[in-house]
Amino acid sequence: MAVEELQSIIKRCQILEEQDFKEEDFGLFQLAGQRCLDEGHIDQLFEIIQNEKNKVIVKNMGWNLVGPVVRCLLWNDKEDDKRKYYFLMLDLLVELCNPKELLLGLLELIEEPSGKQISPVILLLLRPLQTVIQKLRHNRAYSVGLALSTLWSQLSVLPVPYTQGQMQADEYGLCQCCEALVEFTKPFVEEVTGDKENSVENEKLKDELLKFCFKSLKCPLLTAQFLEPPEQADTDPLRRFAAEIIGFLSAIGYPFPKVIFNHGRKKKTWDYLEFEEEEDKQLSDSMASLAYLVFVQGISIDQLPMVLSPSYLLQFNMGHIEVLLQRTEESVLSKGLDLLENSLLRTEDSSLLHQCLEIKSFLTVPQAIYVTILFIPLYVLINCNHSGVEAFIIQNIKNQIDMSLKGTPNKWFTGPQLVSLLHLVLFLPEGAETDLLQNSDRIMASLNLLRYLVIKDNENDNQTGLWTELEKIENNFLKPLHTGLNMSKAHYEAEIKNSQEVQKSKDLCSVTVGGEEIPNMPPEMQLKVLHSALFTFDLIESVLARVEELIEIKTKSTSDENMR
Repeated sequence: MAVEELQSIIKRCQILEEQDFKEEDFGLFQLAGQRCLDEGHIDQLFEIIQNEKNKVIVKNMGWNLVGPVVRCLLWNDKEDDKRKYYFLMLDLLVELCNPKELLLGLLELIEEPSGKQISPVILLLLRPLQTVIQKLRHNRAYSVGLALSTLWSQLSVLPVPYTQGQMQADEYGLCQCCEALVEFTKPFVEEVTGDKENSVENEKLKDELLKFCFKSLKCPLLTAQFLEPPEQADTDPLRRFAAEIIGFLSAIGYPFPKVIFNHGRKKKTWDYLEFEEEEDKQLSDSMASLAYLVFVQGISIDQLPMVLSPSYLLQFNMGHIEVLLQRTEESVLSKGLDLLENSLLRTEDSSLLHQCLEIKSFLTVPQAIYVTILFIPLYVLINCNHSGVEAFIIQNIKNQIDMSLKGTPNKWFTGPQLVSLLHLVLFLPEGAETDLLQNSDRIMASLNLLRYLVIKDNENDNQTGLWTELEKIENNFLKPLHTGLNMSKAHYEAEIKNSQEVQKSKDLCSVTVGGEEIPNMPPEMQLKVLHSALFTFDLIESVLARVEELIEIKTKSTSDENMR
């Protein structure tokens, strides 16, 4: 039925001139073609499209079938015998259809998916997209730029693999897409390098490729981690992508020394970079990423002029180091530190002139390093899940606050900056359900910090921001801790009663401590473990009661003073 319906539509359109096709005809053609695919009439549909008599119709309307064919390829089983016909039909539509309409249709298909569906669609459509663009006679540069921008926008939302295992798994397909994107871009780079006349259209194409390279340097290459040791570099797909991008820059006439040494200068020695002023922050990130890839990873470092002194390179890189250290991603911060180390190791002792202190980045980079040093304990605090380590970090935070209150105030340990830090420390990971015994070291350190803050900071002064956040701290930490203590004590008291009964029968049994079952423990040993747990809870409860008592005394005292 679907085949007959499609043939009827085609028969009616065959007697029309191309300009007389109506919007209704396009819709009916697509609907009938879709039904042919749904009902499995792939052979008949292929014959209809291939028929020379239908050439004009397919040229104008066939692009509407690309979406349904692509969805069949994505949804059907890879072992399906019909897949080869779907691929043949896709190739045929790319060959016969209006390339301008087809370009827009393919880009719409690329924009549709999200999450893990992005990479399969991109990998499927890159080759047809490349073919379509190469068929376009006019506005080639605009089409290349539009395609690269659309592809980059989709790839930029994919998570960047962090470990070697994640790269090998490539769960979201980013590594595969980067490699395929290089192959997609190569013909257009070769087109630029092969044009000896430097036509206007060629310069526009060069500009679009340059923008794509800068975008790629920022995402995914800015946050990408590269495999260690260096001998594994050839197996690292993201490092290979980085090398290709830097190679593209050189091929289109912008080797990295020309690019990187011109960034930030008032007088440029390059053209077609109007977007530098418009997207300065993006370009700063891209240039910092490029500096890391060249100086730390050694990609294309042989292009670097040998006459440049280590002290000059250090001064030059300090701006890029500052950009990297201002980011919050761990991988980018580590790149900033690596680039700083690399630049310093190249520089001989006592070789820097005192005029370097007049360079802004020589003053701001040490400040950024200080903030990074603060960030590292916070990162550990959030991710380590080890109560003893967390307690150690919280104690260090308390020491930093103490130094800040007694000496020169440090913005990271007073006021708003400290408030966000306190909310990381003064909370229970799972609320009242938190395993208090397993987290006892962290909880005691948190209570001691809170007790210190209540004693040292008056409500009227509120240097630490504690008193304005007290209600949140009570709701997120103190009240759940009360509830958790009551639940935990009841549980362990029941375990003690059970163990005492077992002791009378002189049997061995298991006991649950800290969420883990300890099997075949003699009853007298069980009682010691359980009483030890209760002692820990009593200790936490004692400090908690003291903290609440101090809060009540301080708030009452402040209230009395305000009433006078």
